[in-house]
Formats: sequence, C-alpha cells, structure tokens
Amino acid sequence: MTNHKLPIFLLLASCLLCGCQKKEATFQYNVDKFYDLEILRFDVPEFDQLTLQQKQLVYCLNEAALWGRDILFDQNGRFNLRIRRACEALYLNYPYDKNDEAFAAFERYLKRVWFSNGIHHHYSEDKFLPEFTQEWFVAACEKAGVKFDEAILPVMFDPAVMAKRMTAQDGVDLVVGSAGNYYGEGVTQKEAEAWYDAHKDNSAEPLWIGLNSQLVKNEKGEIVERVYKVGGLYGEALEHIVYWLKEALKYAENDAQRLVIEKMIAFNETGDLKLFNEYCIAWVKDLDSRVDFVNGFTETYTDPLGITGTWESMVNFKDLTATKRAQLISENAQWFEDHSTTDPKYKKEEVKGVTAKVITAAILAGDCYPATPIGINLPNANWIRKEYGSKSVTIDNLMHAYNEAAKGNGFNEEFMIDDEIRDIFMKYGAACGDLHTDLHECVGHGSGKLMPGVSKDALKEHASTIEEARADLFGLYYLADPKLVELGLLPNMEAFKAGYYQQMMNGAMTQLVRIEPGKDVEEAHMRNRQLIANWVLAHVDPVQPEVEIIERDGKHFLRVNDYDGLRRLFGQLLADIQRITSEGDYPAAKEMVETYAVKVNPELHKEVLERYAKLNLAPYKGFVNPVYTAVCDDEGNITDVKIDFTEGYVEQHLRYSRDYSPLPDVN
Repeated sequence: MTNHKLPIFLLLASCLLCGCQKKEATFQYNVDKFYDLEILRFDVPEFDQLTLQQKQLVYCLNEAALWGRDILFDQNGRFNLRIRRACEALYLNYPYDKNDEAFAAFERYLKRVWFSNGIHHHYSEDKFLPEFTQEWFVAACEKAGVKFDEAILPVMFDPAVMAKRMTAQDGVDLVVGSAGNYYGEGVTQKEAEAWYDAHKDNSAEPLWIGLNSQLVKNEKGEIVERVYKVGGLYGEALEHIVYWLKEALKYAENDAQRLVIEKMIAFNETGDLKLFNEYCIAWVKDLDSRVDFVNGFTETYTDPLGITGTWESMVNFKDLTATKRAQLISENAQWFEDHSTTDPKYKKEEVKGVTAKVITAAILAGDCYPATPIGINLPNANWIRKEYGSKSVTIDNLMHAYNEAAKGNGFNEEFMIDDEIRDIFMKYGAACGDLHTDLHECVGHGSGKLMPGVSKDALKEHASTIEEARADLFGLYYLADPKLVELGLLPNMEAFKAGYYQQMMNGAMTQLVRIEPGKDVEEAHMRNRQLIANWVLAHVDPVQPEVEIIERDGKHFLRVNDYDGLRRLFGQLLADIQRITSEGDYPAAKEMVETYAVKVNPELHKEVLERYAKLNLAPYKGFVNPVYTAVCDDEGNITDVKIDFTEGYVEQHLRYSRDYSPLPDVN
C-alpha cells in the first residue's frame, strides 16, 4: 500500500512556525479549542481569480463532498450515527441552563465526536469517555424529549465496550478487537483473511478486492460482501454524491476531466472495481485541469487489515506559482531513484508519470475533515503507479494556516536545545517542511518496486507504518543532498539541519504529547516517526554518537553532533525498509515495528507531558470549511459563487447534520 497522508500529518506546533506573509493579519485563523484539539480556519487565496466555470465546478464538487459525511461516521463504528444524532438532538433541545457544568462537559464531548467522526480518538484510536454520567444523559434526554436506542449507552459509557476503533496489538484478533464497521458481527480476522486470500486478483491489472465493501456473515454463516454503491450499502448518501457529480459534469474544464467524473459516477452507481481502476487511470492522466478533486473510498488506515477504504473528499485547485517547485522535483524523479541508498534490484528502472503540484484546498470532507493531510500521493494501486504514474500534491493554504495559527507559541523555546538550532529552524523550517512534503509525496511513495509475486498487502497490519517510514526516509535522505541546492530548492547546505532536527526531536520525544500515560503508540504515522528516531538512536556510534538525547537542568533535549552521519543512518534504514517492502518480508516488518515503533519510555513521556502542559497548546489541529453559496439568476443558472469564512465550528457541524445526513441510524 502506497500513498497516504503526509507523514508529518498535523505535526506539533513546533514545525508550523515560520509562515510566509501570504495573508493579512486580519484573517482569523483560530476558531475554537477543547481537550487536545484546536480548530482553525483556512483561507482560499485566488478563488476570486477562477473563471465562472471553475467556480461552478468547485461548487458542485463541494456539494458532492459534503454528502459523504455520514458514510465515514458509520465506517468508524456502527453506533456512531445513533450517538451523534442523540447528542445533537439533546444539544438543540437541552431544557436546562446551558451554562451549567454538566452541559459544558456534554458540549465538549459532542465536539470531540464531530472532530473524530465518531467516539474514538482520531489519532490514538482509543475510545474517549464522557465527563458526564450516564444517569445525567438519560435524565436530560428524557426531559428534552429526545428518544434514543439504549444500545448506545454501554458503547458510550463502558470503557471495555468497543475500546479501540482499530487495534494493532500483537496477539489480538485485529477484526474482533476493532470497533470499526468494516466487518459484520461474528467475522474474525482468520475468516476475513481467508476470504480475501480466496478472492485475490493476481492478474496483471488486479482489482482492489474489498476496497468498497463490508464483509458480513449471511444466514448460512458464509462470508459475503455488502458493496458500497447506489442501491447497496451507503446507497442513500451515494445517490446524492452521484447527483452532484453529474451536475459537476456540466462544468468540466476539458474532456480528460469529464472522463474522470464519468468514471467516478459509474463506480458509485455499480460498485464495479474495474471502473474504479479506470477512474484512477483517468485521474492520473488529467494534468491540465486547474480544478481537481478526490471523492470516494481511498485510504485504508483504519481497516485493521488495511484493505477497505474510508470515504473522503477534497476539492482543490492548482497554485500555479508554487507548483513549479513540486514539478522540479518530479522532473528529477529518475535521478532521485537512481541515487538512493537502496539495493539496485529494488529500484525502478524507469520512473513513470510522477506528476506533482501544489494546491489550494477549497473544501475538506470525510476522512479529510476536520483533521486533514497536508500532502497526498495517489492512486494507491502499485500496478497503476508503475504503468501510469501518480499524482503528488502539497496543500499550501493548509500549511499556511498552521503556520499563522502557531506563531509565538513557545514550543521551540521549550524543546529545542539552543539558540543556534532555533535560529536555523526560524530561517529554514518552513522551506524544509515544504520540501520534505514534496519529496515524501512526489518521489518517496513512488520509489522502489515490489519483487515478482509479492502482494501489496504482504506486510499486513504493519504495511502503513513501513510505507510511511519508507517515504519519510526517502525524503529525509535527499533533504540533505547538494542536488536540492543545485536545483534552487534550498538556499544552502545548512538549511536541511532544520528538517533533520525536527524529525528526530518529534519522533523521539515531542510527539509523545499525543499519547496517554501507559499507552503504546498505535497510529501508523506516529509509529513511523518513532521507528525512524528510535532505530537511529539505537544504531549510533557508541563512542561518538551522531545524535543523542542528553539531560540538561533536569530536562531532556535532542542533540545532533554529526548531521552528515545522521544522513548516513537515514540512508541505511531506508535501504533496509525498502528491502522489507520489496520482498514483502512480514517477519522483518513485524520485528522492526515492535522493536522501535510501539513502546514508550514512561519517564521521558511523563516529562514531555509536563513540559508541554505548561505551554497550553493543543497537539492536534483541524479545520472548519468555508461556506460556498451559489448566486443564481431567475432561470436557476449559477452566475457566481460567493465564499464566506465566518461560520463557527458548532454551527458548521449542526448544519452539516441537518442538511447532509441521508443515512439511516443502522446500515
């Protein structure tokens, strides 16, 4: 499995300083903050410069995006829609003083449900429990006249019921132990894997079996698919999505884009995976359209077996100036492939079609909302990437929003070792962040090849972690290469130090603020970052360590003694990770992940949490969307599209639930 969300997906605020001056200070980026979450707003620069046809297209694709929200809620857990709707009804009809403490706790819980698209933390996978009691909830609902399915009560309040959205714990049945709604009740990991093995497509152009379906048991106890399609599972939502995609067809910029939309419509109507392959190929080939979109079942992170895609959408348009940077990397993709540290037999002889661009996000939805990637590389199918290439995008306006919202937060002063590294970071941190994103997405995921006979899912539950580490390491190795200075992508050979220091500090220490005391690291991107940092620290020179964690005045800091040596270590690990990927070496992947990526040093964890708490920062961030309004003439024709940035977090989610919620409680 390749692609995926950026490995520095929603990093801590430290890497989000150094924003460029793209927007006047009057734009309000900060919206809300609760628990470990902060809600931001993003600008959509140059929207007003789009043609009317492009604005019309964005509007229709925006509507298609919003109608999929219920799908993700249900995929994340079969009780999520019932819980969300009961809580929203109580919120709207609460019969007591809304300033009381119990209601405040209830409101925070509902905000978390919206943010995570369900009752499990969007990153740690753990179920979050209400701070109000079951008795209070039942009494308040009764007083408010809110009726609900009592089956939701143990799911909400009992910590042992559906404790994890997805478990990656060794020795546990990954399907039974996960609350995600990708498998029906009674289906076990062994049964699901046997079904997938029996239906595996080994042809030259394989179908991604299981991408758009739920495995359940029929009346005879046999495993069967419930396919996501119009007239099938999630059909009520997909009907609306199809309607708006058909409206979008009217405003397609060219024939290539029209074909993309037509293929996605046909796939949603039929569930035919051959049509999905045709959609992916058409999408990769559409290089000229300024407006682009993702809409459908895409990433497989939260399926414990890494097969079924979660529903997501992102509508965007090309940032014409910034795209030149990404294209320059893409044009040199073969050079990067040829000069990597990996064994030549695992390298691609010819890197095809790695197209890259920097985009402006117009709308986020599904698994891209509220928390979102800031870089994407698609499609995921290896054979399509090999034969037709891939698209890599960096989402510039979201990165800018993070930068602006994080200025002056004190993080660097608390966790970076000295003024020298802080100065380097202030000078070059933003440039390194952009470049690492581009390298990761444009050439990292597209690098290397599988050996003949190796399946895309050979690494099973560890596939996402290993793949993200592979792309991250590819980017890190080249971040320090003189080639980037030669290409004009970095100003000098000192700049890369900002990216190297941040990667090691975050992976070894500061990302621990996202982990609860006593918990293991579960999420694939966090495992990736810790794997890299811990592997490096375990393989340094014992006499003259290239990098180390030292103690100073009772606090621990990362210190890099030899940046060139650190690059060599990144290169060594890249070669090993590529070998594991290319050969589908599951035992080696399992050992690598379990040795370096999972366990947390409890003493260091406690210290980091205490230091971070003093800064009053939220380690996770997400967004509210702009509101698009069509201006129509008397005949109903769209004559303009207006954009508004004033809608609040609560108001937006209540509106989405009111206007874009077609699925029944039980699907």
